[in-house]
Amino acid sequence: MSTRATKSGAAWSNEKKMEENYDREDAQGTPKHIINWINSVMSGEKDYVECKDTDWKSLCTFLRDGVILCKFINILLAKEEKPKVLFSKKCANSFAAMTNIENFNKGCETYGLAKEFSFQSGDLWELRKGPFYNVINCLHSLGFTANSKSYIPAYAGEITKYADRD
Repeated sequence: MSTRATKSGAAWSNEKKMEENYDREDAQGTPKHIINWINSVMSGEKDYVECKDTDWKSLCTFLRDGVILCKFINILLAKEEKPKVLFSKKCANSFAAMTNIENFNKGCETYGLAKEFSFQSGDLWELRKGPFYNVINCLHSLGFTANSKSYIPAYAGEITKYADRD
């Protein structure tokens, strides 16, 4: 967004730290594991077009309106015989997309993901690498939750522990 002021001070260092965290997850292959899992789960869905790119901008754009996320969580919820989330299939404006993202987060909680792993709509909508780390963290954790319920296809991501350097 060209109209956004440049970050400085603590906001700049927080954004930088989140970008470094994303880069660390990217080096571990987490975004690739996430998109492979989403593609596997969604493969039988009508009108689903696979995401082939795993760079953060492509993945963020692919998930941005929340439609794929809602369809994805609905598949997981259906397997557990839990109620599906409602969503707008065509997002004419940002409000519909933000509502979809919020409904995805609610669906994740219904599925069994701890609320701490959810993300804010802006983390996905604003197309910024640092905040997108929160989205990756949510989907990564959702994968482990699904694995704990023996969901097939299984999520292939790995748990990696890092020491906080700051």
